[in-house]
Amino acid sequence: MSYQLQQMWLAMVANLTATLATLTTMTLTLAMLGAVSLTILNLQNILGHLASQVQIAAFLSPHADARQVFAELQSSPSFAKIRSARLVTKQQILAQMSAQYPYLKDAALLVSNPFPNTIRIRLKDPIDTTEVAKQVGKLPGVHSVEYGAGYVTRAVRVIDAAEYVGDGLVILLLINSVFNVLTTVRVGIYARRDEIAVMRLLGAGRGFIQTPYLLEGLLLGLLAGGITALGLGWLYRSSIGSLQQLLPALPLLGSSKTVNELLEAVAGLGIVLGVAASWMASRRYLRELS
Repeated sequence: MSYQLQQMWLAMVANLTATLATLTTMTLTLAMLGAVSLTILNLQNILGHLASQVQIAAFLSPHADARQVFAELQSSPSFAKIRSARLVTKQQILAQMSAQYPYLKDAALLVSNPFPNTIRIRLKDPIDTTEVAKQVGKLPGVHSVEYGAGYVTRAVRVIDAAEYVGDGLVILLLINSVFNVLTTVRVGIYARRDEIAVMRLLGAGRGFIQTPYLLEGLLLGLLAGGITALGLGWLYRSSIGSLQQLLPALPLLGSSKTVNELLEAVAGLGIVLGVAASWMASRRYLRELS
């Protein structure tokens, strides 16, 4: 192994241009993939947060027993899809509205309380909003249901589209990464064709010839992945801090566990790409020589 490591180092130094080209290509490819993944991750988080704020408001009939309707909701099949449900009486609604609009309290003294008892529902998955709203609307004692049908439908469609587009971009970038690195490593191997020819004349087997290139791919992948993860992580955290100050209402992902796991995955992907591209390029080149 020490001999193979020495050969790897000598080959890298002797073909420094090809080595740097491979390292640069891998780093740029991983940086592009990581940047797109972070953007998609934040977009999905924002859309998911907005969709999670959607709630169903079930307005009860004036003569309906609010607690009985709430009990029927809890025993209904749709309750399994509900994250939280609470009964808000018309007195509580009047108190809340009067705190914002004091004149309503004086108006309520002249006429009866105009607000209905309301059950406010939040779901586990916003995609079930329309279905659950229709089921809640059929409960005895429920006069009407409001849940922003147009908004929910558009939000769910945007989330689905963002997931499909994001997955497609990541797959395309992965394929592009493999071919870019494969081509660059193959050029590097071709630049060392004289060394490989000498090794073959001396009786070296394929495994022996391939090992230095596999080690080189491992080292280059480790360097490219490390540089990308550290650089992209620093740039992302610096940018996200400014964006959060500029747009505090947006639920952007800061230095969270998810972001760190993504950066670690990018670093690991660099190693996999380096080793896989070196193996495929060297194997194909040696096969052509046979």
